[in-house]
This record gives sequence, C-alpha cells and structure tokens, in this order.
Amino acid sequence: MQLELHKCLELSTYEFMEDEEIVEAAKNNDAIALEYLMYKYKSIVKGKARSYYLIGADKEDIIQEGMIGLYKAIRDYDRDKLTSFRAFAEICITRQIITAIKTATRQKHIPLNSYISLNRPIYDEDSDRTLLDIISGFKTSDPEELMISREDLNLMERKMEEVLSELELEVLISYVNGMSYQEIAEDLDRHVKSIDNALQRVKRKLEKILEDKVETWA
Repeated sequence: MQLELHKCLELSTYEFMEDEEIVEAAKNNDAIALEYLMYKYKSIVKGKARSYYLIGADKEDIIQEGMIGLYKAIRDYDRDKLTSFRAFAEICITRQIITAIKTATRQKHIPLNSYISLNRPIYDEDSDRTLLDIISGFKTSDPEELMISREDLNLMERKMEEVLSELELEVLISYVNGMSYQEIAEDLDRHVKSIDNALQRVKRKLEKILEDKVETWA
C-alpha cells in the first residue's frame, strides 16, 4: 500500500499510540487510522504469506487473503475481551489464509501435496525445521533414504490423506503452516489438549507411513 505524501503527517499522529487505541479509532470510522493499521501490519501479512502455497494462485493472492484477515481482525477486535490486538490479528490473518486454501482445494479437488510439503520450512523461508523433523520416531543415517523420501513425497502424502481423519488433517495443515496449539484450538473450537492428542496421533501415523515406506516402497 503506497502512502500519499499529504497523509504522512496525519499518519504520524498514530505512531505513539497503542494499536488497541488505533483500532478503536478505526472502528469509529476513522479512515486514516484504518489505513495506518493496514499499512503497519502488511509486513506481518507478507511474512505469513511466505509460508503458504496454493496452486493456481500467485503470492499476491495469498497476501490479499491475509489483508482480508487483517481487516476482519480490526472489525471484530474487542478490547474488553482481548488484551493484545497484534496476537488477535495474527490469528485472524492466518485463519483467513488457511480458510482460503481449504476452500480452493475442496472446490478444485486439489490433492494435499499442492499446498503442503513435508520438506518445506514450517514457519518461514529461513527456518530449517520441516515436518520430517517433527516426526521424532523416524531416524535415518542414510542420505539415500532421505533422497527416496523426497522422490516418493506425492505417494506419501496420498497415504496421509487415506489414514488421517478430517480433524487430524486440519490440525496437521494448521501446525505445519505455523499456528500454535492455542491458535489451532481457537480456530477449530476445541480444547488445546484435543489438538495435542490429534497431533500425537498424526505423528504416530506418519512414523508408520515412513517405516512402511522404508520397508516396501523402494
């Protein structure tokens, strides 16, 4: 979002205000306050968008979904119930992006491997952590086995779709895309313990898939 020069002084008014105060102003039809928040948080939206991929869409489409999530956060934020606007905004941004991905894949019948990869960073492009790192039970010292796992990634992800329940798949997608247990619980309207249990089941099932792969897929 490009800022017009004549608005710079108006926008600078908000630099020393708390975000929660600016949100209240935006909710009271202060267009400059709304623009300031959208500009300020766009870098966060872009950061989250880097962690997602949707076939048939470019990065700007994902960013736009994130901006919609940000707008909804401003619209729905209740200072009496929530302490931090930033935390609420990050949840709304992530939720909007994931919802858009889920909707698009359902409509187009796109397989899981179009938007999730076992070998991609979980949180951002600079992260070294992948889903394979999460699966603590899978150990290998043979680089060739890791090479095979990449070659057979599509088959492994199809097997994941077969063995994971709808809840487990939703939890996995959300977790791989950087959401915390608390955020996933809020998004799915479940207790944090339920999310933890689901992810533990996912880990066990993925470990079994990888073990079977080593034994029979070669």
